Amino acid sequence: MIKEYKTIREVASPLMIVDGVEGVTYDELGELELQNGQVRRCKVLEVEGDKAVVQLFESAQGINLAETKVRFLGHPQQLAVSEDMLGRVFNGMGLPIDNGPEIIADAYMDINGLPMNPAARAYPAEFIQTGVSAIDGLNTLVRGQKLPIFSGSGLPHAALAAQIARQAKVLGDNETFAVVFAAIGITFEESEYFINEFKKSGAIERTVVFSNLANDPAVERIATPRMALTAAEYLAFEKGMQVLVIMTDITNYAEALREISAAKKEVPGRRGYPGYLYTDLATMYERAGRRQGKSGSITMIPILTMPEDDKTHPIPDLTGYITEGQIILSRDLHRKGIVPPIDVLPSLSRLKDKGIGEGKTREDHAGTMNQLFAGYSRGKDAKELMTILGEAALSDDDKLFAKFADEFENRYVSQGNDTNRSIIDTLNLGWELLSILPRRELKRVKPEMIDKYMPKEIQ
Repeated sequence: MIKEYKTIREVASPLMIVDGVEGVTYDELGELELQNGQVRRCKVLEVEGDKAVVQLFESAQGINLAETKVRFLGHPQQLAVSEDMLGRVFNGMGLPIDNGPEIIADAYMDINGLPMNPAARAYPAEFIQTGVSAIDGLNTLVRGQKLPIFSGSGLPHAALAAQIARQAKVLGDNETFAVVFAAIGITFEESEYFINEFKKSGAIERTVVFSNLANDPAVERIATPRMALTAAEYLAFEKGMQVLVIMTDITNYAEALREISAAKKEVPGRRGYPGYLYTDLATMYERAGRRQGKSGSITMIPILTMPEDDKTHPIPDLTGYITEGQIILSRDLHRKGIVPPIDVLPSLSRLKDKGIGEGKTREDHAGTMNQLFAGYSRGKDAKELMTILGEAALSDDDKLFAKFADEFENRYVSQGNDTNRSIIDTLNLGWELLSILPRRELKRVKPEMIDKYMPKEIQ
């Protein structure tokens, strides 16, 4: 029997205090019934004695303290899961918004899933092809990895996110691949862009989209990534799929967390964010990975915009501690017209060595990757020297490295948002570019690899 209360003491949107409650628990879902019969949802944030602090999912407008009824449902927020979710678009609360039918649930799962037990984790080891050379060739994504993209305001991270969602696939037979895409606090135009991109390319058929708009309540923003991860856990660990979770924008999620923390009058931490921001992000990120004894996996690409392009801002800073590397977008490359503007030198995938090589990509992958990094780094140094001292001050080798750096940016990094390169195409392009450099300078690749893979007309 669900008990109803008419004991609302105070409403300070988005929070409400209810007196005289019994048996109510943290995170429990509740409903408010207004005088006119309208029902709104809420959730318990805090219980002290017989008082409950409740967070409203919708506005507090029209709530009459004396006449509004509150009932607690005895369970936390849940998501109805089923394989029929693929190809569908939901809002941040897991309700369909694509004019399709309601999901007939195989199960109802608590969205506040637990981080994966480290002892139950299987080590990430298989390559995921994104079709983007700067990621596949140099900062390889591995199945079960968490690899964030650090962007800046106005940089084209949305286009890169859509490109990865469209193109990503696992190499190998009998593997079912799915994408769970969570848009957090974005504009209506951005939401429409993502959905139209997926529909246009047919990628929507293997994608579950959760779309939370900027004008939706802050509490929905907190739920959206958890809804997405719950759907991913079901598809990966119950249905054996290889799932890629893309979340954009984690900064909007952290802002919502700060807003709710301020409403609860909690003591703020760095830059006003709650002191538990690290813990909160970790409980979310650590739900990705591979589980021993399960064929499915969850690989995560969270995208976040760095306020003022500051890598030391709490959100990118804490994300960097929890995840296995980062892909960084560069404003300078964006100004030069490089698409996508991935800055490969400060970018890093800590697990790239585990997903490349013979049987996974190709035997020459590690050597070419290291040689391209070294050549590009030296080429950038040569270009800086040229700016200060003029071209005449450079040696012949330095001029070749400077030329290599330009070609590398224009041909390898820049590929547009519609080009889908296989890993073999990426590796072959790498060898074409390395042919610009003198053979004696190719110190990071084995001579037999040069003989085997360097284009023959150049050797």
